[in-house]
Amino acid sequence: MITKFFTLGVAVIVASNSLHAETIEPATLRQKVLEIVSPIPERMPGAEKDTKAQIALGKRLFFEKRLSKNESQSCNSCHAVDKGRGGVDNLPTSPGAFGKRGGRNSPTVLNAGFHLAQFWDGRADTLEAQAKGPILNPIEMAMPDPQEVLSRLKSDKRYVREFAKAFPAQTDAVTYDNLAQAIAAFERTLVTRDRFDDFLKGSDRALTAVERQGLHEFITVGCTTCHNGPLLGGNGFRKIGILEAYSNEADKGRIEVTKDEADEFVFKVPSLRNIALTAPYFHDGKHAQLADAVREMAWLQLGQKLNDEQVNSMVAFLNSLSDKGRKAPKVAAVGGAAAGMP
Repeated sequence: MITKFFTLGVAVIVASNSLHAETIEPATLRQKVLEIVSPIPERMPGAEKDTKAQIALGKRLFFEKRLSKNESQSCNSCHAVDKGRGGVDNLPTSPGAFGKRGGRNSPTVLNAGFHLAQFWDGRADTLEAQAKGPILNPIEMAMPDPQEVLSRLKSDKRYVREFAKAFPAQTDAVTYDNLAQAIAAFERTLVTRDRFDDFLKGSDRALTAVERQGLHEFITVGCTTCHNGPLLGGNGFRKIGILEAYSNEADKGRIEVTKDEADEFVFKVPSLRNIALTAPYFHDGKHAQLADAVREMAWLQLGQKLNDEQVNSMVAFLNSLSDKGRKAPKVAAVGGAAAGMP
């Protein structure tokens, strides 16, 4: 069967067939996939400059609740990396220090330093720039200004020592820039390893037959048009609802940053690495189940109505993208979004 779909105004022809899992030769599939995807690099850009002292300080700051106005929230509150979690809080939108919810789903911090930009709308170019925002955001951590943040840190002699150790060339090392640099240094250690990369590197047994079938479907349906590169995403911006309009038209997306009409309803393409760990899905946390997200994206972006076998095998493949040792959590029912924009 020949399937035709349109993306970004360009017609693409995909040859589809009814291959079943047992007929897909792993080596042949691997060769095809490596034309589109590559394993995650060993370390994130900039990690070579990070010191052990900066990483240790950044880790402590990442879990520090004194960075929020009422000392209730840390970076880890919305981007949980402890206890085998996937770098998110698994809520549709996240509550801030005083309970008010942001308007966008909190993206995972795992592998974030590989992305072309941070936040759903790409408004921060670097991890350092991203780290500064939530602390001062009135909905999120609600600190009034950098000075109060630094005052709290300087009141702790241990922090004064750790900043001095992490930034020895500076007379006054406790600065807001250094805080952001340290948090970013820790985040650059959050590189994940999964069975899919084992498969790409030559292990035929790394994926089950059903997962290989799902990978075959993933390519054939056309998902790699947007989800490509080492992270299967995170490397570009796309409109949600290319062929069919997305239900949420309140959030205009990247246009709020660029003021360019072409960016209406445009968001950063999410990475699919660890996707099974990071429910609920989409920028507004619309879907609690990965199968529902797969089905809707195929329809909105590619005009494809997937059958149950396709969806189930693709979900099986997507589960192979989870970091080893981390577990998919139970996800609460999806609720409404509020005003802020993480």
